[in-house]
Amino acid sequence: MFADFKNDKFMYLIVLAVIVFVCAQALFFLRKAWIRGKELGISTDKLKNAVTSSAIFSFAPAVGIAITVISLSVALGYVLPWIRLTVIGAIQYETTAAIGAIQAATNDPSANIAVPITDPQIFSEITWVMTLGSILPLILIPIVLKKIQKGVSDVASKNSKWMDIMTAAAFIGLISAFIAKGLAGMGSKTEPKIGDGAGVLSLAALVFSTGFMIFFTLLNKKLKKNWIEALSMPVSMALAMIAVVLINTFAPSIAQIEWRY
Repeated sequence: MFADFKNDKFMYLIVLAVIVFVCAQALFFLRKAWIRGKELGISTDKLKNAVTSSAIFSFAPAVGIAITVISLSVALGYVLPWIRLTVIGAIQYETTAAIGAIQAATNDPSANIAVPITDPQIFSEITWVMTLGSILPLILIPIVLKKIQKGVSDVASKNSKWMDIMTAAAFIGLISAFIAKGLAGMGSKTEPKIGDGAGVLSLAALVFSTGFMIFFTLLNKKLKKNWIEALSMPVSMALAMIAVVLINTFAPSIAQIEWRY
């Protein structure tokens, strides 16, 4: 009865409705912006250039979204991640929320998105966690963002260097948390499962993605092209994933080495 619940026709109807709504909303605001631009006396060529450049630069986040859908597809299928990321979301949040929900639902601290979800109830719980978690910022931002911005402005006005340090520290701390989890997470020795802990592939993904990112950063400094900067992160992620897949394909015995407790 629930054999194909992740790819049921009803799921596709939901994603179709979401996509139609999102596209209609984008076209609505595009039309409004175009009309307002004409009222302000902006030429048609400049408006076309703005639309074209915006479309080009939207490609970069689209690559990251596609990678997130692929990352979640093993556990959740393609439709649910497609629905989620059509509206709002990023790989940092979606994967973390999904893994946390899976571990809570299965009471297994080593559970992850490398294993397909076959229980409809667990699938439903994961869906609720991912969705409700992404709604919360939309509620909090209008309430607290102004106060946060005021506090940030006060700090910056007193000491701009301290502001730069705080911003860099927050970013580095966030990235370090993801890296630490990805590299230090250990799977079970008693019930070993491929993918339940970090290992050679985790290390390879970090090394390759960092290497590609450094390469694109240096290339951008040399060529000074904005599109290189916009595409550097998603392309680095995609190339690192390809590298990991190649390692897993041609050296599976090495790729399956994972840290275990």
